[in-house]
Amino acid sequence: EMSEMAERSKQNVAHGLAWSYYIGYLKIVLPRVKKSMEEFNRANPNVLAYRETWKLHILVPLSCDVYDDLEKADSNIQYLADLTETTLTRAGTKKRVYKHSLYRIRDADKVWHCAVEYATPLQSLYTMSQDECAALSWEDRLEQAKLFYRTLEEILRGSKECAGTYRLIAYEEPGEAESHFLSREILWHLRQERDEEYPVSWGEHPHSPCGALGSTELNLQISGTDLPQPLRSDGF
Repeated sequence: EMSEMAERSKQNVAHGLAWSYYIGYLKIVLPRVKKSMEEFNRANPNVLAYRETWKLHILVPLSCDVYDDLEKADSNIQYLADLTETTLTRAGTKKRVYKHSLYRIRDADKVWHCAVEYATPLQSLYTMSQDECAALSWEDRLEQAKLFYRTLEEILRGSKECAGTYRLIAYEEPGEAESHFLSREILWHLRQERDEEYPVSWGEHPHSPCGALGSTELNLQISGTDLPQPLRSDGF
């Protein structure tokens, strides 16, 4: 019975992390992203070239390998500035600060700019897999990362206040180290967003990078048995 309880609790780790991330963070910050982008654009015209990229780009590495410093993850990613802070009093903390950072993403022939950060709950999954008490294997961690992504995607898709304010970037890192893999992943999504704003000509179909994963592909890779159920059937 105890082992069954442990298995059930493991299955619900990603589900709980996704909901906590949404309720405790994304639901607070995402509705303010567009306004922060507009304020930055007024002060720095012509930096944020494509309005369709005025979103928070959330990195979801299925390895759960999260860099605290994005510039160390890829030298083609360089810090530019912070967007306007949001200050709120929450859970006894006075003037709690929420903010996002803008980065330059260097391409072969141009420089792009976007707000980008990792999905921080993945750090918890990674740390759990290193802690014997959590009993989370590498295989469990990978499964939980996929479940986290799928659950978060479903939550955000049903959130009206967050519509058009984010872009989830889920990916599997290549077997061999590539120094600019991450910047290429981000650039692919930025181009996709640009093309949504300015449709490409007939026959010019952008190609997904080898590491980028759409929700359909991720769903196929997640075990179909014993998936955690929504906390409420209506989603909210």
